[in-house]
Amino acid sequence: MARFFDYFYILATIGFTVYGQLILKWRIATFGALPTDSFEKLKFLISLLFDPAIFSGFFAAFLASLAWMAAMTKFDLSHAYPFMSLNFVVVLLLSGWLLNEPVTLQRVLGVTLIVLGTVVAARG
Repeated sequence: MARFFDYFYILATIGFTVYGQLILKWRIATFGALPTDSFEKLKFLISLLFDPAIFSGFFAAFLASLAWMAAMTKFDLSHAYPFMSLNFVVVLLLSGWLLNEPVTLQRVLGVTLIVLGTVVAARG
């Protein structure tokens, strides 16, 4: 049973990573396109950095790193890393649902192939 709880670190890594990606995309979309002028581009990027929601995405990436380090104390990398392919699945589904991005057959097929390839590699 204790081994079951070790997987929480992998799940936390996935959760924090997915949150970070989704929150960054959601907030950046509200800021508009990246300017072409160098000074305006720098100003734009700095304003993104100080947006509280975007900062929370960076903090989530930091927490994902801590969770991953904890996972590395419990599992071999070759066992734990294939679980990271679940990021593709969760981001695809949640970006379609929360961000109204298109979930096309081609994207679903691509993510399916990634997951299948990961399963094959993990078992090999």
